[in-house]
Amino acid sequence: MKIRLAVALIMTFACAKSFAQQKMSPHINHVAVYVVDLQKSGDFYMNVLGLDSIPEPFHDGRHIWLRIGPGASMHIIQGAEAKKEYYKNNHFCFSVNSVDDFTALLRKKSIPYEDVAGRQMSVTTRVDGVKQIWLRDPDGYWIEINDDKDK
Repeated sequence: MKIRLAVALIMTFACAKSFAQQKMSPHINHVAVYVVDLQKSGDFYMNVLGLDSIPEPFHDGRHIWLRIGPGASMHIIQGAEAKKEYYKNNHFCFSVNSVDDFTALLRKKSIPYEDVAGRQMSVTTRVDGVKQIWLRDPDGYWIEINDDKDK
């Protein structure tokens, strides 16, 4: 009887701890970018980066919602008065199957990109072998593109 009670208490504590950890572990829900021209930004994210649009609940003509991963979205919100200058270290990153293929697409569309040091139309290869580039969206937000390490 004592053994059963001890096992029951241990299992209860383990389940409660696991549940508490799940409830307290944050995960990405969405990112939002505030833009000058909604259509121009939406076209960039959909036609250059290849993101898919998803239904947006506001239906006010000021938002585009895009899928950026499992259970995560990007909200593009119109209303910024002017394009701003951002630091490269303040960025978000998307992984692609091949940075080489992606840079070929960018060159075809005449979209500039650079390596981490700022050399135009160049690719950085990190110490772990992952290739990465940096580009800006129409409002100046920095975006890193790198090889998908999970391929």
